[in-house]
Amino acid sequence: MTSKTDSGKVYRNECTGDALETVSKHTEEQDLTLFGSCFCPFVQRVWVAFEHLKIPYKVHEVDPYKKPQDLLEVSPKGLVPGLRLNNFSPPKALNESTVILEYINDLSETNTGRSLLPPASNPYARALVRLQCDHINRSVVPAFYRYLQAQDQAAQIKGGQEFHESIKASGSGERKALAIGLGLWVNENEDIGLTDVMIGPWFYRATNVLKHYRGFVFPEGEKFNKWLNKLFAHPDFKGTCSTEDLYLDSYERYAFNRPNTSQVANAVNSGRGLP
Repeated sequence: MTSKTDSGKVYRNECTGDALETVSKHTEEQDLTLFGSCFCPFVQRVWVAFEHLKIPYKVHEVDPYKKPQDLLEVSPKGLVPGLRLNNFSPPKALNESTVILEYINDLSETNTGRSLLPPASNPYARALVRLQCDHINRSVVPAFYRYLQAQDQAAQIKGGQEFHESIKASGSGERKALAIGLGLWVNENEDIGLTDVMIGPWFYRATNVLKHYRGFVFPEGEKFNKWLNKLFAHPDFKGTCSTEDLYLDSYERYAFNRPNTSQVANAVNSGRGLP
């Protein structure tokens, strides 16, 4: 629950901290250009994967609310992330974080063998990982926004309970089969897996945005806490994180459910699926 008042802060346009340092290393032209915004968790998903898979890329920070023409050319809805494939003439494009993740993972597997998924020789294990990712997209992510955007006390309590329940349903599966896909959840793993990439950005925002605006605390559990700390400290994840103030400023509009905050916020308010 929150007793804070809306100070009118607006979203940021440039990364800070570790994320800014990473951006500075990816300014040269490459075959792939990632269109992104510093505050967006859907962008961070893709960004972490790029870092982990060691695929050369250029970062192009854009303001999705102003919808510049170059963004619309790669993402017709004007949403981030967008990916421009510069090695085609004319360049081709992809949008939607899950689609881009699948594409760059396929690219990496083909060229280097490095992957966020279990081996292709175990399609069932891959399917189980994708089931986890489907749960994240269908349950965890929408629950995060419903909780953050809830305004009255009863709705905030319900939102917190729903978010907790969605978390408890994550991370299950056959340990051996999912040794790669579940990434850092498996104790001996040091490599990030697809589930880490898919859920990490929202859990990171839960530790600052949800904590600040809703007093949220993660459910206690030794294994869960160990995994969370391991993920947040992983250099491929940490390198895509800005400083806490950027997220608090950028998400104040969600916390007070300002009109026309975003297409995501509008979808949550209307009960529709996320765009």
